[in-house]
Amino acid sequence: MRIALVGTENSHADHLVRHLNVEGQQHRIVALVGDDERTRELAKAGDIERVVATSGELLADVDALIVTNRDGALHRAEAVPFLEAGIPVWVDKPLAASTTDAREILQAAHRGKTQVTSYSAIRWLPDADELATADVGDLQTVTVTGPADPDSEHSGIFFYGIHTADLAQRLAPGDPAPVEVARVGSTIIATYRTGEILVTLQLVKPTDTDRVPFHAHLVGRTGLTSRDIRLDSEYVLPGLKVFLEMLDTGQPPLDDATMLAPITVLEQLGNALRT
Repeated sequence: MRIALVGTENSHADHLVRHLNVEGQQHRIVALVGDDERTRELAKAGDIERVVATSGELLADVDALIVTNRDGALHRAEAVPFLEAGIPVWVDKPLAASTTDAREILQAAHRGKTQVTSYSAIRWLPDADELATADVGDLQTVTVTGPADPDSEHSGIFFYGIHTADLAQRLAPGDPAPVEVARVGSTIIATYRTGEILVTLQLVKPTDTDRVPFHAHLVGRTGLTSRDIRLDSEYVLPGLKVFLEMLDTGQPPLDDATMLAPITVLEQLGNALRT
């Protein structure tokens, strides 16, 4: 398939161009959206001939779209026209920076009778798989820790907080109950329930030079497990494979409720911080 990519400022774009174009996957990025030197350098690295100023110029010329803008507030405008035209889209975390925008993206896929998917790369890593399949008996609590900056220029808590929120959704799937928020020093603590499971997110603001690792701790009725989520140089690849499988099968890997849940949590968290 001919794939377009918008959001070249994101480091994920480098990984995707390398995996798809340089390392020779079946599908290929044939166009980039951007009007800056970085986009042109990325096009050169991936032997991509077409660079356009706006994604709308590509609607009739590509078979799929990857949206990688760092700011989730931009994702609705990029994704919806392609979805309504029947073109599948991967929105690389977060799906959006509001539940209103997230729902509109999901509904656009239904209107266009095509597929959309969105997730944190962390959801598909081997350490996440180990946690999700751990035998701890009836799950009681899930605590996920990770870096996030509520003052980020990329829609605040959504930019990095989506990693922690989406991992929590994988480990404790279901509709989140109302979120309670507290601050302890430079850490934001959000708690809510999915069914009978108590979920805690610990979002720690990074320093200028360092940040906490992603970590999860699960307590069940008969056991517990805890581990860091390790990101190596290929951490984007498992998520890319999930997207490519969606293109091949026409089946999205996650349903609408699963994609919407972490956006709902982060929106409530953000609202609480503002008040």
